[in-house]
Amino acid sequence: MKILMIARATLYSSPGGDTVQILKTASFLRDLDVKVDVVLANKVLAYTDYDLIHFFNIIRPSDILPHIKGLVVPFVVSTIYVDYSEYEKQNRTGFSGFVSRILTSDQLEYLKVIARFVKNGDKINSIDYLMKGHRKSVQYVAEQASMLLPNSHSEYKRLSIDYDINVPYQKVVNAIDPSVFSSEAGTNNDYQNYVLTVGRIEGRKNQLNLIRALAGTGLKLAIIGKPSPNHMDYYEQCKMLAKEKGNVEFIEHIEHVELVKIYKAAKVHVLPSWFETTGLSSLEAAVMDCNIVVSPKGDTEEYFQNMCYYCDPDNVGSIKEAVLKAYNAPVNTEIKKFVLDNYTWNRTAEQTLEAYKNVLKNNIS
Repeated sequence: MKILMIARATLYSSPGGDTVQILKTASFLRDLDVKVDVVLANKVLAYTDYDLIHFFNIIRPSDILPHIKGLVVPFVVSTIYVDYSEYEKQNRTGFSGFVSRILTSDQLEYLKVIARFVKNGDKINSIDYLMKGHRKSVQYVAEQASMLLPNSHSEYKRLSIDYDINVPYQKVVNAIDPSVFSSEAGTNNDYQNYVLTVGRIEGRKNQLNLIRALAGTGLKLAIIGKPSPNHMDYYEQCKMLAKEKGNVEFIEHIEHVELVKIYKAAKVHVLPSWFETTGLSSLEAAVMDCNIVVSPKGDTEEYFQNMCYYCDPDNVGSIKEAVLKAYNAPVNTEIKKFVLDNYTWNRTAEQTLEAYKNVLKNNIS
């Protein structure tokens, strides 16, 4: 079986959770004797060299539409469907805030594509996208796909309701690599009993409210991740507030081997995001014996059930309360076992391969 994975053009220049998901899924599929090529959406490709095409990020249909026009090879889509509309409407200020409150989420996404082209020079590869608009483009991609591969049942349900679609799907979990996030790893004692948050620094990840929440608690916070290129003002706000409070450290770049050691030393990992499909860093931290605090907005409850602490991202007091409860509680070993039993990249690859086989079987019949 030969598979072509097509990812957003900025997969490497602006890495995120989808970068890890794509590259790890491809790597572990290769371990199952599947031939996989990963290419960027702005490339010209020979589709018929492959048995099946696998796209990612249905919320970026302008990257997908040029490739499926007249496509004779079946394709699937890992939807990675997020909804940042609450954040956009409540937290944007100035003209962008005004626009966020009067436009629909689909209209906002359409405007973002235009803005990325004007501001960053991100090429719009699809005239069809400009003609159809965002909503109809997402619907078209979903309806043309042989199967959708959301990271959770709740993700598919949200997509189905929001876009009025009913197409075949199979849940494919987000995951961790047990060989990397291992109890055999060393410990970085400089971060003993820290609170961590790992992810891109941007408004939607809510690091600013986390800094506010931990001020005066005596807890040390490490914010690990690069600032998003389009959120540099937010990053500067975070740094200014952190300097004022004095209990916050920023680590912009770190190798995985060192991150594992910091996870192992820390006490709590927090993702107080306005929305999370899963939160890869929460899975990673859980297997390294951190207690977990997450936002319930998104799909986290399907992954973590009652084994973590939930907080309201819009409520600094709620974030503080959840972090303090997690910090003062013993390590939850139940969540570690649950993640290792259910959320490994080998499991992801097996589920993905099962989906591929079902699609190709149905395509032949």
